[in-house]
Amino acid sequence: MLFEILKAIVLGIVEGVTEFLPISSTGHLILVDEFVKISSDKAFTTTFEYVIQLGAIIAVVLLYWRRLWPFGNDKTEKQRFNIWATWVKVVVGVIPSVIIGFLLNDWMDQHLMTWQVVSVALIFYGIAFILIENFQKSRKPRVSTVSHLTLGDVIKIGLFQVLSIIPGTSRSGATILGGLSIGVSREAAAEFSFFLSIPTMLGVSVLKIGSYLHDHGMFSVEQIVVLLVGMVISFLVAYVVIKWLLRFIQTHDFKAFGWYRIILGVVVIIFGFLGVIH
Repeated sequence: MLFEILKAIVLGIVEGVTEFLPISSTGHLILVDEFVKISSDKAFTTTFEYVIQLGAIIAVVLLYWRRLWPFGNDKTEKQRFNIWATWVKVVVGVIPSVIIGFLLNDWMDQHLMTWQVVSVALIFYGIAFILIENFQKSRKPRVSTVSHLTLGDVIKIGLFQVLSIIPGTSRSGATILGGLSIGVSREAAAEFSFFLSIPTMLGVSVLKIGSYLHDHGMFSVEQIVVLLVGMVISFLVAYVVIKWLLRFIQTHDFKAFGWYRIILGVVVIIFGFLGVIH
């Protein structure tokens, strides 16, 4: 049991670091899982990898509580209006991925969760980040804050988020790249990506839990402990990483993450051909 808890801690750290950085948590978890298998039960392993995302969601909610919670006597009518407007944008933004993700979720897990697909996605979007940052280098962002996003902007970013159903793409990477490509500032693109993660990741996690319970019955006490440990570690690490990322992009662009993705993609290819990962 202690060994499983240690593995949950490692995977929680990986999830917390990679979920909100545009570098693909799936790509990292596939690599790490080859060396740190949380369980021989593939169904539980898949469920674990999604459920620990709930910890990362809690980190976003706590960090942005005042900007996401419309109730309370400490807010003006204008502040409440802006918060509700933000939630409308979030709901509109997640609609494309909810529809397509719900329809293709099981099929994707069965057919696209391979090192070949992950490596191609890592490299392709790594190159895309470098190209879009070079293209936007001399251009002033059209949208500087989330409150200035139009519903048209939100729908476009939401369509980009659909791309993240392909393993290795990165949900945050797809939404941030979508924001940058339509003229949204790095800070606003990152923050809206955080907000979109709340219903998206919550919905996927609940779906995976429901699917596991339906097919395999209740979790054992040991499995519940492992899930909770992974979630707590994911929350703590994600909280720190989000704050770091917001400071980082004030003075840096996303090209470093693009190069990192390319290198990681090459590593996945090498490991795949060597038979280290399957």
